[in-house]
Amino acid sequence: MRVITDPFEAIADSNRRAILMLLSHEKQSINTIAGNFDISRPAVSKHIKVLYDAGLIVITDSGRERYCELKADGFEEVKQWIEYFDLFWKQKLNNLENLLNQNTK
Repeated sequence: MRVITDPFEAIADSNRRAILMLLSHEKQSINTIAGNFDISRPAVSKHIKVLYDAGLIVITDSGRERYCELKADGFEEVKQWIEYFDLFWKQKLNNLENLLNQNTK
């Protein structure tokens, strides 16, 4: 199996995005996460491994359970990409607003 380390590729899958949303509320055990999906426990574990390999989550052992939680700095590349396009569109909309204001004078 190919190791996915690109955060964009990791979040491209809807199941992995759903796992991240679950973890945005609190850290959870892999078994608890698996209980939220209609796919097999091994399939959920594979999704969790992808998120881990991409640096989006950390996994800690506590007794017999493994807990997953979000890794804030793992989202930095995605955050920067979103911020770039957020600024891009804000500038485009400001330019449009300025143009419309000039035409109404």
